[in-house]
Amino acid sequence: MSQKVKFGSKIGLIAATVGSAVGLGNIWRFPAETQANGGAVFLLIYIACVFILGIPVMTAEFSLGRGGNSDATGAFRNVTPDKKGWWLVGALAILASYLILSFYMVVSGWTLEYMIQSITGNLYAPTAEANTATLTGEEALFSQKMASYVTGTYRPLVMTFIMIAANLLVLLKGVQKGIEKMSNIMMPLLFVLLLVFCAVSLTLPKAADGIEYFLKPDFSAMTPKTVVNALGQAFFSLSLAMGILVTYSSYYPADTKLTRTAVTVSLLDLGTAILMGLIIFPAVMTFGLADHNLAGSALVFITLPEIFAQMGGTLFWSTLFFLLLSVAAFTSTISLAEVSVAFMECHFRMSRKRAVVTVVTPLFLLSSICSLSVGPWSDFKIMGLTIFDFLDTMATNIMLPIGGILLCIYMGWVAPRSFFRNELTNNGTLTSHVFGLIAFIVKWVAPALIALVLVGQFI
Repeated sequence: MSQKVKFGSKIGLIAATVGSAVGLGNIWRFPAETQANGGAVFLLIYIACVFILGIPVMTAEFSLGRGGNSDATGAFRNVTPDKKGWWLVGALAILASYLILSFYMVVSGWTLEYMIQSITGNLYAPTAEANTATLTGEEALFSQKMASYVTGTYRPLVMTFIMIAANLLVLLKGVQKGIEKMSNIMMPLLFVLLLVFCAVSLTLPKAADGIEYFLKPDFSAMTPKTVVNALGQAFFSLSLAMGILVTYSSYYPADTKLTRTAVTVSLLDLGTAILMGLIIFPAVMTFGLADHNLAGSALVFITLPEIFAQMGGTLFWSTLFFLLLSVAAFTSTISLAEVSVAFMECHFRMSRKRAVVTVVTPLFLLSSICSLSVGPWSDFKIMGLTIFDFLDTMATNIMLPIGGILLCIYMGWVAPRSFFRNELTNNGTLTSHVFGLIAFIVKWVAPALIALVLVGQFI
């Protein structure tokens, strides 16, 4: 077996893995889910889910990736060459990640557009269709801006192509000089921006009300749906079952402490979500937007611009925020693309350059279709959904949970128990006091919890 390239430093390893996990799921999905599911009680259950589900499954993926020393399909073949067919679990993860990548590139293009419009000030320029004198007028303004920037024909395509090209440049430089170097710059920048926004938000007049809503649980608001949604948020925000963690951990040096790495990555991912809550809820309370729907794109492209419009230094804060969002989207698209690049390199014995071009080039067409399906092609439906929403639903709501269940079954029941233990203890050189608990969760608890997430999509 040829020697795979590895991350060059522990800091780079952590930065790249955190970058693969931290994304728009933390920055706009988490506040929306928190608001829709009872506030602080959702946060409390979410934290529990990260520890009960997230960390054990992440260690399982890390073990499979580093021990398998290949792409998301080859890892299964290398660990259990006598067990035929399990490589299809990796293939499912690769397909799901590529489908997600095809529409995620479009979303990353939107974030770039909003950053540019913030820099120029056009985002806050009045239009004939909207009067900005009142809050209602501001909401109308930003709804109209969103329609222009997101559902247009040509401008979203241009922004999407720019982000695809940026991905291409980083991926061509390889694991150390491309992904690791980019992550070493981008992830500290992301956390600095988060801390700056948090500091500003906590000084707002009604910050205490927002903090109370976010951090003081009201258990009367807890429902079965709250638990299922918290499980789903933990599963998706940690990038489980996407093939990303298996792929990235194949670049880990042999002495990497997998359990410690999983805890570190999960806590940083969790910290990002909590910081976003401390940014969003004091702001929405202060500016009278507590009754607004924070779901999905409306939070980022309508509600937050409304908030920035009422703050001093509007263009500065708006530009910084959409820079933050663009960084999160960029690190996520890089990691999603790397899953398929690694597959092409390992399975088809392609050079790095050829693999990257093979993976990225079709995105110019696939992402264009996704972008146009939100705009001029929005009347074309598949099972009542636009192409964009259909791919989102199929990949994130169905394929990922199924892949997660199968991965847990594999690591808990099919792969040798000694393999899992040896990876977590670095072949006996480390003492693992939690291996038994982790193995039990992966074998019994995690498949049931992920199945609950899967079933919950239909109830």
